Amino acid sequence: MALDRRQFLRTTLSGAAIATVGTSVWTACAGKTAPVKGEEHSCCAGNSTAELKISFQEGIAPGENLNEKFDFMEKLGVVGFEPGGRGLGGRVDEIKQALNGRNIQVSAICAGFQGFILSTDEAIRKQCMDTMKEIITAAGELGSVGVIIVPAFNSQVPVLPHTEETRDFLCEQFTEMGNFAVEHNTTVIFEPLNRKEAFYLRLVADAASICRDINNPGVRCMGDFWHMTAEETCDMGAFLSAGEYLQHVHVASRKRRSMPGEDGEADNYTAGFKALKMLGYNKYVSFECGCQGDRNTVVPAAVELLRKQWEEA
Repeated sequence: MALDRRQFLRTTLSGAAIATVGTSVWTACAGKTAPVKGEEHSCCAGNSTAELKISFQEGIAPGENLNEKFDFMEKLGVVGFEPGGRGLGGRVDEIKQALNGRNIQVSAICAGFQGFILSTDEAIRKQCMDTMKEIITAAGELGSVGVIIVPAFNSQVPVLPHTEETRDFLCEQFTEMGNFAVEHNTTVIFEPLNRKEAFYLRLVADAASICRDINNPGVRCMGDFWHMTAEETCDMGAFLSAGEYLQHVHVASRKRRSMPGEDGEADNYTAGFKALKMLGYNKYVSFECGCQGDRNTVVPAAVELLRKQWEEA
């Protein structure tokens, strides 16, 4: 078959461009934190809107109550607070009062719903939708960026089969949920998990593709460095695959899910941070992890580590 010259040139040039971008991503994922002089490609240039806004889940900071925890967070310059969703509606006034006058805002809401949306039982699906809407309402009152949800954990059975029809059904359910979130000035956020926790959604790109198909401003996704360690081949590629749909990020040490830094050299987030800078990401990077040592010492060290690696990215 004769080869059209123009088609050949288009194909060759497109391939070269893809190869250039792919090489940049591969290099970063291989652990390179700074370009050699004259080597940086425009696709790797940082976006000036990018900002590292650190957030803590409620159990991260030491303290007997919210005020003590927030005092500790403010001393570290932590600007986000990620509460759990269970019973959130009854805590709105408490959280607002504790945050009054502080440089801390509610970031995401961590789950807390009941039931699961991919149950074969309509009553359980309705329970998930109803409780999610309660949490979304509270999230909107608190100015949260969104409510985190997992379509189904491995322990939740019986579950709808992993088919195209189930995916279509999921899109329908989240269109309703997303519309409700938009009415309350917030979003719902898909969280991909590792295969030991959830069979249905494991890759950031899969979550982003569902967001794309739903095409609703109230439906977004996130990445969690802990789960990404097990499932993704490249932190940078994972975050770039999310693009405009990336709404939140979780971070933990990469071996034991403890504080960043407690697993030594394994706790390197620079490739992921480079991608966040490329995307102009200015939402939250929130600690979701345990702690092996004294929180008064380990938590500040973890915050410093993230800031250092952000600067290096």
